[in-house]
Amino acid sequence: MKLQNKFLTSIIFLVLCFSTYKSVDAKMLTRCQLAKELLRHDFPRSYLSNWVCLVETESGRSTSKVLQLPNQSVSYGLFQINSKNWCRKGRKGGVCNIKCEDFLNDEISDDSRCAMQIFNRYGFQAWPGWVNKCRGRTLPDVSRC
Repeated sequence: MKLQNKFLTSIIFLVLCFSTYKSVDAKMLTRCQLAKELLRHDFPRSYLSNWVCLVETESGRSTSKVLQLPNQSVSYGLFQINSKNWCRKGRKGGVCNIKCEDFLNDEISDDSRCAMQIFNRYGFQAWPGWVNKCRGRTLPDVSRC
């Protein structure tokens, strides 16, 4: 009887695990894939190298990057959009009115809209990676993409 109970408990546990598992479609973009995606989402060509540099320094071109910061906020996705002001964990909210976890899939429309809102308010200075590694430096060449 004890063996049956353990088996049944294991089955229930596995069913619960699989029923609450949420697949996250994330990808690591190449530099040219990123440039093409940004253009497809209406990023201006004149700033394209800056955006590519920003994404490379912030997330390494990974749509699934999550970074816990010392101030207890979390940055999400390709653009490392922060939960402090721009989104809310587990529910829609923030300035971009979006759930932070929505930035972790390979559909970057919502990420792009929010990144442009941030840019329109603060420019590239809103991203420490761009300030420290892109501003005033040689930017990635995406002219052949």
